[in-house]
Amino acid sequence: MRLLGNNGVTRREFLWRYGGGLGGIAMAHLLGQHGLLADAAPQPRADLNGGVHHRARVRRVVQLFMNGGVSQMDTFDHKPELARLHGQKFDPGSHVEAATSAPGNVLKSPFEFRQHGQCGRWVSSVFPHLATCVDDIAFLMGMASKTNVHGPASYMMNTGFVSPGFPCMGAWISYALGGLSDNLPAFVVLPDARGLPYNQKGNFSSGFLPVTHQGTIINAAAPTPIADLFSPARAKQITKESERDGLALLNKLNRQHLSEWPGDSRLESRITSYELAAKMQLSAPELLDLSGESETTRKAYGLDAKETEEFGRRCLLARRMLERGVRFVQVWSGAGGPTNNWDNHADIVKELPPMANASDKPVAALLKDLKARGMFEDTLLVWSTEFGRMPFAQGSTGRDHNGGTSVSWLAGAGIKGGVAHGQSDEWSWKATIGRTYCYDLHATILHLLGIDHEKLTFRHNGSDRRLTDVHGEVIKEILA
Repeated sequence: MRLLGNNGVTRREFLWRYGGGLGGIAMAHLLGQHGLLADAAPQPRADLNGGVHHRARVRRVVQLFMNGGVSQMDTFDHKPELARLHGQKFDPGSHVEAATSAPGNVLKSPFEFRQHGQCGRWVSSVFPHLATCVDDIAFLMGMASKTNVHGPASYMMNTGFVSPGFPCMGAWISYALGGLSDNLPAFVVLPDARGLPYNQKGNFSSGFLPVTHQGTIINAAAPTPIADLFSPARAKQITKESERDGLALLNKLNRQHLSEWPGDSRLESRITSYELAAKMQLSAPELLDLSGESETTRKAYGLDAKETEEFGRRCLLARRMLERGVRFVQVWSGAGGPTNNWDNHADIVKELPPMANASDKPVAALLKDLKARGMFEDTLLVWSTEFGRMPFAQGSTGRDHNGGTSVSWLAGAGIKGGVAHGQSDEWSWKATIGRTYCYDLHATILHLLGIDHEKLTFRHNGSDRRLTDVHGEVIKEILA
């Protein structure tokens, strides 16, 4: 940790000697922006649109995560064979297991499928708005997971590992590229108003990366979307003078703590968060205020209807965040637990449509809004889930977990619209052609951001860790 040309003085010594406290962190931020810190993470270059290893196609990303495991054969993976075999014993010629139930008989999709767009992509009736966007979308029809359990599968899709403790993709992107704004976080998470997903905050963790790269959670539907950003109205004792005195004391305690624990990066990360919070006191109110959006825009996102208002608000906020410099926004559909998500064990007919209806119009509006504003030129939109569901019934009309195949899709900068990569078998039981895993999806996203996934590493416990572990291939078939 050396400052270039500073005659052996460590970066930390320099910061505390010439300013200390929040001023020192501000100095470090400025030096890092100009590449003057020898150990600084790779800094974005304007001519590469944020890329560090090759010219980037993407500058910012919004990921829509459907929590619970979307049923692929009831949404995007049309399988006429299920209708032909409906009610018969499911017999693929090999052993069949289910995660939480005994395998039932073949269950056809209760929803009508139609072909849409010039590409002729099959989409079920639960997604009428998204069906109008298929010519802008590249579908991954053979996504697979190493597990069919929610927690490990959600970790895998977010971090590349089935166990906790690893940085998520948003944290890796923040670490590699930093933010696009001084006044907002690089990585923001917008959870479902009904609760956090499986693994709670573990899906947004920075793992062993510096804590400053973890996702900043904004509860868009809460009376106070960002906790503790402002002092409560009832705290009349807090004045400008008391805040100044408190910061002075905090600075003193920080110096003392840092001298005792010089190798602990958590303090610097915490100070950085304080510095960012001070800036967000000015930027966040405007960001979260949708009153300036036109009535046409608000209706397009579904803010005028009860069933779409909550998810639509977060999709609209995601667009506003991207415009204002947030690098990576993750929008979640569905809470953890047995209900209020895409985990449709009991009755696919009753449970899937409400989830699809709540997200369909807002997601389509977000895609079209990004296009209309010219943001498709440097923004990537990713739609994903942790795994799919089984082609046979659980009970009478439910579907169990299926790690064998699911569907994800991408749209926006660098993506070839109207194409599909991969294929599942005739029952949508297992991926057969062009099977892809989270490693391939992550490698492709990093590639579009100008990052070679094999070169983005962090030394931890004697190993050079990376988001894609020892796997991953860029899915070139979907690239424009």
